[in-house]
Amino acid sequence: MTSRLNAYDQPVGASLPNWTPRPAPARVDLDGAYCRIEPLDAERHADDLYAAYATATDGRNWTYLPDEPFESAGQYRRWAEAAARSADPLHYAVIDRTSGKAVGTLSLMRHDPANGVVEVGYVVFSPLIQRTPLSTEAQYLLMAYAFDKLGYRRYEWKCDALNAPSRKAAERLGFTFEGVFRQAVVYKGRNRDTAWYSIVDGEWPRLREAFRAWLAPENFSEDGRQRRSLSAM
Repeated sequence: MTSRLNAYDQPVGASLPNWTPRPAPARVDLDGAYCRIEPLDAERHADDLYAAYATATDGRNWTYLPDEPFESAGQYRRWAEAAARSADPLHYAVIDRTSGKAVGTLSLMRHDPANGVVEVGYVVFSPLIQRTPLSTEAQYLLMAYAFDKLGYRRYEWKCDALNAPSRKAAERLGFTFEGVFRQAVVYKGRNRDTAWYSIVDGEWPRLREAFRAWLAPENFSEDGRQRRSLSAM
């Protein structure tokens, strides 16, 4: 951590003389090569999303989320209608550019424009998007929006400390592990110790180039296999 001494020889944080509060995240469209990010709209997206989530063979993708798997398209639509009205979390649908259908959602949440901090959360990717370039690009597009468009200083990822897949995803995407907040949350009638991860603006240029290199068409073989991993880049 960069520090300096004040007039009393006390260490204080680096000066930010030009800092101003940043804009809050907005309902914007973000275009990529594999996917498009759109503000969640129940009328346009709910049926596609319910169908995409229904391709899962069991409910394990919902274990670490506050909700349970939805039992009907109508039940999911009611959830999506409420989520689409929310300003924080601000939910986005991930659209597969090939099929034109919504295949997952993610959100920007815990907005702190005064300090330039925001969290990506409530990531619900269906089996149609998991472990594909599309899922990585969706994460990249939202990061780039926060850092390059809004000028945020810190981008957070938090998850149940027992959620090994989420923790692995955070590390693959370039987040730095910061520690575990013990007994931070009660959900589904159980305790959650929360693992904290972040990316800060000084790290973003290097990560941005790695994402772009990994997502480039030449990094994939004709059968869609990556030539170099994102972690290696």
